[in-house]
Amino acid sequence: MNTNALTAFHLSDALAFKARPDLIARDDEQFAAIAGTLRGSIAEASSRLERTLAAPSGVGGAAVERDLEIHRLNTRLTMLRRYGIDMCLGRMVTEADEHIYIGRLGLAGEDGRQLLVDWRAPAAEPFFGATLAEPMGLVSRRRYRWSGGRVSDYWDEAFTAEALGAGGALDDQSSFIASLGTSRSAHMRDVLATIQADQDAIIRAGSEGTLVVDGGPGTGKTVVALHRAAYLLYSDSRISRGSGGGVLVVGPHQPYLAYVDDVLPSLGEDRVQTCTLRDLVPEGRDAPVEPNPAVALLKTSGRLIDAVGAAVRLYEQPPERGTVVETPWADLRVREIDWEDAFETDTGAAHNEARDEIWDALLDIVLDRFAEQIPRAQLRRALARSDALTQTFNRAWPLLDPAALVAAFWSNPGFLRRCAPWLTADEVRMLQREAPAAWTASDLPLLDAARRAVGDPDAGRIRRERERARAAEREYRASVADYLMESSDDDLGLMSMLRGEDVLNSLDDDDALPRVAHDALAGPFAHIIVDEAQEVTDAEWRMLLSRCPSRNFTVVGDRAQARHGFTQTWEERLADAGHRDVSVASLTVNYRTPEEIMAEAEPAIRAALPDANVPTSVRSSGIPVRHAPLAERDTIIDAWLADNDEGTACVIGDTTYTATDRVRSLSPELSKGLEFDLVVLVEPESFGEGIEGAVDRYVAMTRSTRELVILA
Repeated sequence: MNTNALTAFHLSDALAFKARPDLIARDDEQFAAIAGTLRGSIAEASSRLERTLAAPSGVGGAAVERDLEIHRLNTRLTMLRRYGIDMCLGRMVTEADEHIYIGRLGLAGEDGRQLLVDWRAPAAEPFFGATLAEPMGLVSRRRYRWSGGRVSDYWDEAFTAEALGAGGALDDQSSFIASLGTSRSAHMRDVLATIQADQDAIIRAGSEGTLVVDGGPGTGKTVVALHRAAYLLYSDSRISRGSGGGVLVVGPHQPYLAYVDDVLPSLGEDRVQTCTLRDLVPEGRDAPVEPNPAVALLKTSGRLIDAVGAAVRLYEQPPERGTVVETPWADLRVREIDWEDAFETDTGAAHNEARDEIWDALLDIVLDRFAEQIPRAQLRRALARSDALTQTFNRAWPLLDPAALVAAFWSNPGFLRRCAPWLTADEVRMLQREAPAAWTASDLPLLDAARRAVGDPDAGRIRRERERARAAEREYRASVADYLMESSDDDLGLMSMLRGEDVLNSLDDDDALPRVAHDALAGPFAHIIVDEAQEVTDAEWRMLLSRCPSRNFTVVGDRAQARHGFTQTWEERLADAGHRDVSVASLTVNYRTPEEIMAEAEPAIRAALPDANVPTSVRSSGIPVRHAPLAERDTIIDAWLADNDEGTACVIGDTTYTATDRVRSLSPELSKGLEFDLVVLVEPESFGEGIEGAVDRYVAMTRSTRELVILA
């Protein structure tokens, strides 16, 4: 073993030929400079953080700026402390003989020399994108494999004849291909250094419109999705610093989120929200699947979401008759036209949150008619205290409960028919149920739409409390200013500035005022990335589109893995769902699944979907697919555990198996997006017939990176 303490390389005896000084000396010099700069950067960032924390918090914009700076410094310190010199991914040598090192973060030395170029920077693009056909100005590229903070292996790729002729440790991509078969763990492994050109081109694509990343199993769709989130936040100021709300990544299920939860932090990115579609609605976690497929189809088509809007509008109808209001001066009549004009006020707010504005509009209309006869302030107080007026308003524009509104669809056929006149009588009857609030997964988009249309019932009350609190605080500050002005010898009038509007606004502390609870997943987001998007229904797309006003999406999926079929093109499907400017990029190389497994999986899907995008595997494991009796399940797993100290396995399709730390037990649907060293597939023919059964078999078979055993 190479244990030289003066080198960052710790290569095995089998790799001794890579340890020659002429191959690694320049790297060691660079790593030493990086290590020294990292120590200085950590010390500087720590000192700045201490000073910022010790400084007064301020109010208003100053407080926000301080919080942002604290967050930025904490994020950078976390990243700097997480990695040492292993922050370096690799190097590239240009035709101009520049040696450029690529890192997870950018890093400059005290002399201003760029020690590491951030992997997302334009200057780093050739490191990922260069190929023999298009070298992008590179002579060679080196990628490192780190273990315990030292380089345990590296591989070089040459792009010119001269570089190839130089010999040395040049071994093209053989080491990379071998690395694909390394053991998996419970979390997605770090693949940043090995991102390939086809993947990188999609990661760096622009954020406008809807970009579809279409690819079969093992092509790196999830890698692209997560790294694209980090790239967009780095490269697009409209996303990272604007008011758009950042990036949301939506995965298919909770095991997927647990599997990828460390990927974005490893890229130094903690600003990305991640969730499943169920997480968007409070009722989602425990909602079962809709038992009746016909009912599920009606609810997921998206059309019933229009019924939610119609239902809300039924509770925004002005009274058909005028209202007489008794006042100390005279009985005043609020006419039908007054009600109509007030109710036509465009507030842009949800139903409950618009109540105060509609009420104020109504009072203003009445005040304008009688202002010359009655003092305006006194008349407003009289109108506000009128039981007749407030009761009529509450009936015409009542506070609504969004869940109760949706539940009424399933318990009141007349109400549903009125809100959704396109439904047939049979469909209305089919949607009724004994327990209207026994929510299913198919109800979630309707509940979400209702919450958005109805709004928070407490919003008006909290807004009034904020206004009262702000007024009371300003009144107190005004009294202090008056005292200071009276007791001061200020001849220049500087104290009078304390009463100025700019000073008053700057002293307002919004954080100390009551506020409506914010749902972090409610949006808006500037960009949404959806993985396994082939399963998303029309109604679920409307949930997502409502959270992204820009309609800028990255849609990641595989038509061949759609359990309920996918007969349209991506462009047709997404246009029908409400997307715009749809473009498609395809991934066709399977980096995960060995040839032996794909040879067995391909016929399974082509039998149902002849035009399936089945990717081409780039490697062979040398291990054929095994078929064995069901009774050998535990024996096979025990033997694998005895022979393998590392790695993970999964039993798919057998709920009787008890999972352990290294062996999962999942349904085909919940295995989607995951990968394991060994997959034991139990009675795949029992998964069902038609497209759903074929897709479940195909998905389950292609989860393995090394071995597949099929039990029957």
